[in-house]
Amino acid sequence: MTSPSRIPTLFLSHGAPTLPIDPSLPSGGFATLSAELPRPESILMLSAHWGTQQPVVSTATRPETIHDFYGFPRALYEIQYPAPGAPDTARRAAALLGEQGIATGSEPYGLDHGAWVPMLLMFPEADVPVAQLSIQPRADAAHHFAIGRALRALRDDGVMVIGSGQITHNLRAADFSARPEDADPRVAEFTDWFEDRLRARDVDALLDYRRRAPYAQLMHPTDEHLLPVFAALGAADDDYALTVQSLGTYQRALAMTNYVFGPATA
Repeated sequence: MTSPSRIPTLFLSHGAPTLPIDPSLPSGGFATLSAELPRPESILMLSAHWGTQQPVVSTATRPETIHDFYGFPRALYEIQYPAPGAPDTARRAAALLGEQGIATGSEPYGLDHGAWVPMLLMFPEADVPVAQLSIQPRADAAHHFAIGRALRALRDDGVMVIGSGQITHNLRAADFSARPEDADPRVAEFTDWFEDRLRARDVDALLDYRRRAPYAQLMHPTDEHLLPVFAALGAADDDYALTVQSLGTYQRALAMTNYVFGPATA
C-alpha cells in the first residue's frame, strides 16, 4: 500500500558547480521544481561527489560548505550554504540500513557541491536540515537500489531522499563552448530510453542499463553520476508517478534532467 503522506523522492542533475552564478545555465528550473513540491522536514542527500567503500552518513550539526573543485571563478568559492545538519535523520537512515544488513558508518561530513549547489537553488534560505549519505562508486545499480529500498520508511516522516548526479556525464565528450542546440543526438537517445523505462517502472531494465541502454558506456564512462538515481528509485513507491523536468543539454554532452518519483495518481 502507498502511504498518501509519503513525500516524493528526487533525482537531480546538478550540472557544473557554476550553475548558481552562470546565467546561461538553467538554475531557475530548480526553484520552479521546489515550488511544486511539498516542503520536507529534512533531506537525505546522496551525492555523486561523496564516494566511500561502504555507506557512511554525515552527522554534522552545522555542515561546512565544501568547495570540492578547482579553477572556477572566485565568486563560486565565496558561496556559503549554512543549512543546519540533520543528525537524527542520518542516524535513522543508518539504523534502517542496518536492519537490512547494510553496515553503515558515520562522520561529520559537510555538503559537497553535488549537495549544496541544488540545495542553494531549491531552498535559498538554507532553512531545511540536510544530511548526506555516501554512494559506493565501485558497487552497482542494484546495490544503490537496495539502499533506497531500505530508506523508504524515512519518507513517512517527511524526509525527502534526493539523489544528486547527472543523467549523462562524460566530461571528455563535453564542449564547453557549445550551445544547447549543439547537443550530441546520442544524449537524447540515452535519456529517452531511460525515461521510457522509468515510466514503465521497468526496474530490471534500469538496473541493467549498461547493457541495455543505447550509448550507455559513452554517456557514463564511470557510474558514479548515475548511481544516485537508483537510490531515489529504490526509495520511491512501487507505483510511483513520474514527473520529468528536462532543462536541456549543455556543453554538448551534459543533459540537465530531473526526476520526481511521487505518490501514485488516482
